[in-house]
Amino acid sequence: MNTAAPRIVLDTNILIASIGRKSPFRWIFDGVINGTIILTLSTDILLEYEEILARKTTPEIAQNLTAFLTVSPFCETVEPYFNFGLIEADPADNKFVDCAIAAAADHLVSNDRHFNVLRTIDFPRVSVLTLAEFTMSYGPSDSTQ
Repeated sequence: MNTAAPRIVLDTNILIASIGRKSPFRWIFDGVINGTIILTLSTDILLEYEEILARKTTPEIAQNLTAFLTVSPFCETVEPYFNFGLIEADPADNKFVDCAIAAAADHLVSNDRHFNVLRTIDFPRVSVLTLAEFTMSYGPSDSTQ
């Protein structure tokens, strides 16, 4: 298990999987709350988080979560000034890639197969980890998670 606080970008589905109190991945959101994980995001990512969360929960929950993310000392908002367009199969995913590059994030965490192309691109280098890979590197050391 790595002990440094990783700077990460979370794909929307990973964020949603981590916010439930009974989720086996709650350790990720708790890490953002307590500073053992630094979440990097952009305005476009925040807007997507809010839109998807409002659909899956309620608008109030979505607004509360995005408000928290904008004021948390363990969340860093960056604005990418260049669009690399590295993911051609789903251009909407590029907002996460561009944020990871602009924020110099350690990892982009996603289970979306469109991000696999990043593993073959030498420049700009973006480390993409699946949720399982991220959990193996940074997750709880007990076997129940």
